Amino acid sequence: MASSELAPMELVGVRRDIAGNIPVVFLRERSGERRLLPIYIGHPEGASIQWAMEGRETTRPLSHDLIVNIFGALGAVLDKVVITEVNEGIFFAELHLQSRSGPVVVSSRPSDAIAVAVRAGCTIYCEGEVLNVAGKLVPHGDELDDDLNESDDLDDSLEEDLATDDLVDEFRDFIDSINPEDFQS
Repeated sequence: MASSELAPMELVGVRRDIAGNIPVVFLRERSGERRLLPIYIGHPEGASIQWAMEGRETTRPLSHDLIVNIFGALGAVLDKVVITEVNEGIFFAELHLQSRSGPVVVSSRPSDAIAVAVRAGCTIYCEGEVLNVAGKLVPHGDELDDDLNESDDLDDSLEEDLATDDLVDEFRDFIDSINPEDFQS
């Protein structure tokens, strides 16, 4: 693959790196060498991606749901997500939108871009040069591949991250609803 070509990717899953206890999202080329692209991400983003893959719904929209809702309210459609660069182990991505005024490209962290892509149902692409630098050859059907496709529930800490986010939202709602007069006798 030439380095300037975009490779369509499939989202394989989110798993926890055993050594660092850090979530890793795995993308795989849909064709060609079928290289695996591991990207280390944060706990909340990992949980958000996993929940979207499982079709779970929350009582209130998560940030990534909100982004998709905003796109819809503004008449924009997420056309694709592109993993554009890797520099010293840090990945970069872009959201490619079609808006009423034409195409729009927005810079993003890959974890957020992937979480939004899963919800919007759009294709994730990766620049060929990124795959040349960070892609791993792992034969399809390998033990790692089987492990990634297991339908495990989220790790407890990922669940706790989302529960904490919901609790913080509830607390903020409570704070917003009180007045100084509520504390006067």
